[in-house]
Amino acid sequence: MSAGRERGAAAAKINLALVVGPRRADGLHEVATVMQRVGLRDGLELEPARRLEVAGFAEDTLVREALRALAAAAGVEPRWRIRIDKQIPVAAGLGGGSADAALALTLANRCLAQPLAKERLGALAARLGADVPFFLEPGPKLAEGAGERLTPLRLPQEYTVLVVLEEGRVKRSTGDVYSRFDELGGGPGFEERREALLAALTACGRPSDLAVLPPNDLAAAAGGSALPARLRELGAFRADVCGAGPAVYALFAERRDAAAAAARLDAGARTWVVDPVW
Repeated sequence: MSAGRERGAAAAKINLALVVGPRRADGLHEVATVMQRVGLRDGLELEPARRLEVAGFAEDTLVREALRALAAAAGVEPRWRIRIDKQIPVAAGLGGGSADAALALTLANRCLAQPLAKERLGALAARLGADVPFFLEPGPKLAEGAGERLTPLRLPQEYTVLVVLEEGRVKRSTGDVYSRFDELGGGPGFEERREALLAALTACGRPSDLAVLPPNDLAAAAGGSALPARLRELGAFRADVCGAGPAVYALFAERRDAAAAAARLDAGARTWVVDPVW
């Protein structure tokens, strides 16, 4: 391994659309989802150490797992110390753990005497979790299959995002949300809904065109929320649940309108006014 300290920022994601199909033979669900990074970030700092240490976020498991997997693939000992400055809400549907794992892989890979090739690093990321490969490369993407098939997208970026986490909202595990989706009868008509998503993507030339993307199929299974409708009343041209929830996002044409909407929400809600990031 090379000496030196590596730093970076891991951005959260929102799902601008999430179409979910039936459960496959391997237990996973077919999905077609549009993933966009936003400017809500964790900070990571990695340096050589005598043994693997993860500091700053006691609940981490995925970063530790990622670094161990990278070391095993490279044939070295996982001798890194990484500090996580956690700003992305945990278990909110914003992909913070996956973003951190992807950045940890990138930073540690730079420190290797013989870094893994891009394709090999991507395969390793896919074994860690369906969302991790998305965070290895910049730009919004269409994720298909179980989330591992990624297609870069050119989407408008001139809007403001309001992320909201309501007080008292607790996330069910992602597995539980998908099971509830099955119980509610979700899945049929997936191919038609997927085709509708692809058609809508071809028409996305302006930020307001994002409003016609299909809604999040997991919203009801995640517990449902009146907040997206409320945010649309407050001027958002699109609002929906993030991933498997419970966080909600809303898109506004102007930052001042996003800030005004945040100010009108219940005092207990946590809010972040951020930009889409590439």
